[in-house]
Amino acid sequence: MPSMNKVILIGRVVREPELRSTPSGKQVTNFAIAVDRRFSGKGTEREVDFVNIVAWQRLAEICAQYLTKGKLVAIEGRLQIRKYEAQDGTSRTACEVVANEMQMLDKGAGGGGGPQAPQEVNTYAESSLEGDMDSIVSDDLPF
Repeated sequence: MPSMNKVILIGRVVREPELRSTPSGKQVTNFAIAVDRRFSGKGTEREVDFVNIVAWQRLAEICAQYLTKGKLVAIEGRLQIRKYEAQDGTSRTACEVVANEMQMLDKGAGGGGGPQAPQEVNTYAESSLEGDMDSIVSDDLPF
């Protein structure tokens, strides 16, 4: 039976990406984004989901170099749920998105005073991201 595992998220970077290398030499970067959830209840309250992102190899290097806390970013990837044993011996579950593509969405290629991003990073499916991207502003984030 066919299956599909594809996630597309737009949110702001919550914590600085951390670039590391595995024992076999592969580059990996972990960071998190805050994704605004439309709230259909009373008032103007919004809910935010904090999603862990993992990027590998060249994309890991690009994310670590160009993403900083507060930047608006689109991530396309797959959902991964994994189990592991914590240091205290308890069993834990982690839910994260393994990124395949990343698009910086802040106005201007560098998104402000930072370095200019490579052109290929800024070309991710712009036509499919039309709509309500400007509704997520840094004033809405709880940090």
